[in-house]
Amino acid sequence: MTLRSKFILFAVLVHGLMVVLAYFVLQQNKYLFLGMELLIICSIFVTFQLYSSFFKPLSLIRAGIESIRDKDFSTKFMAVGQQDLDELVNVYNRMIDQLRRERVAQAEKHFLLDKLIQASPAGIILLGFDNQVESINPAAERFLEKPASELLGKHISQLPSTWAQQLSVLPTGQSTTFRVHGIWTYRCHRAHFMDRGFQHYFVLIEELTEAILQNERQAYEKVIRVMSHEVNNTTGAINSILGSLEFYTPQLQEEHQPDFSHVLQVAIDRNTNLSRFMANFADVVRLPQPRKTLTDLHALLHDLHRLLKPELERRRISMEWLLAAQPLEVDLDRQQMEQALLNILKNAMEAIGEDGTIQLQTQHNPPQVVIKDSGGGIPEEVQQHLFTPFYTSKKTGQGIGLTMVRDILMNHGFTFSLSSNGSAHTSFTIRLH
Repeated sequence: MTLRSKFILFAVLVHGLMVVLAYFVLQQNKYLFLGMELLIICSIFVTFQLYSSFFKPLSLIRAGIESIRDKDFSTKFMAVGQQDLDELVNVYNRMIDQLRRERVAQAEKHFLLDKLIQASPAGIILLGFDNQVESINPAAERFLEKPASELLGKHISQLPSTWAQQLSVLPTGQSTTFRVHGIWTYRCHRAHFMDRGFQHYFVLIEELTEAILQNERQAYEKVIRVMSHEVNNTTGAINSILGSLEFYTPQLQEEHQPDFSHVLQVAIDRNTNLSRFMANFADVVRLPQPRKTLTDLHALLHDLHRLLKPELERRRISMEWLLAAQPLEVDLDRQQMEQALLNILKNAMEAIGEDGTIQLQTQHNPPQVVIKDSGGGIPEEVQQHLFTPFYTSKKTGQGIGLTMVRDILMNHGFTFSLSSNGSAHTSFTIRLH
């Protein structure tokens, strides 16, 4: 039974007894009966006033509680002229004003935080209690190369392969650095924050590729310049001396002249090869910024096919064309992109050796080209070092081919990836945007 019901029941009972008492008084004295009736009327009036005084604040409190429960902080009460009730109204109104200000401030902070997260160049993945992806910002979508619609609700172990391997075992409060596709370097830090008494986990992703490549480039440029300068000066002087020795060949005995000429030629050829070897490294250092013009990529691919056709036929390698129906026109430096695609195709041919297939595929939305070969795939331990300068898995390689490809594509602003995905095929994907 509510307090209101108890009060009404008590008032009815008391006044009922007073009415009964008045009836008995009526039998004794009519004048006393009139006084008793007047007393009952005054008692009812006073009881009603007390009822209003007692239960109006309770009604006010109940209405305020309902407003707070409904998160409606715009409702305020007016003063009614009663001191006690007006004090309650003032306290409630001040509390509502404070709650409204705090709610507005919290909403503004949440809005600002959400905008900062969305605009942040760092990737942010918010995780649920069971390591489910609850939210992901555009930078993280770009790093993982997946839209949010495909990632939300998934367990962290269901992210793309390299990410799943690294983030699944990353302890809270720790960081890890790893490479994706052998080129993109990321540092990930797992942490947590408190929200309404519960821990929520998140992963902060920072891309280090550009900074690492910049430092790397500065280091090997200086080394190559010094080496190239010293080697060219030395080989130039030696070749001059060897050329002068040719004038002494007729002075030798006739049977020694062929051997002497052969030795001189071998030495000159080795010096020439050494100069050419250093020039290849210097070409990487001297790579200019691209001069972009609108170029039909399909026509460029067909030109490269004609250039490589004799070697393709000798190796019995077929080309499979899966080009988009319409020409794929892209702003690029034709000469540099031709050099990059030529390196990629030659690597594919060398991976196949003989008897295989190279597939060329293009599309418009998004604009990209994919070069896939049947060369048996790339071992996992090799994939992590493919774009490292001077790293090569070939016996006679210099390790600059993919480095030049990397620099050309990055100077164009194109993203790319090289992967085997555990199959016998290797795919080089270039996103032309």
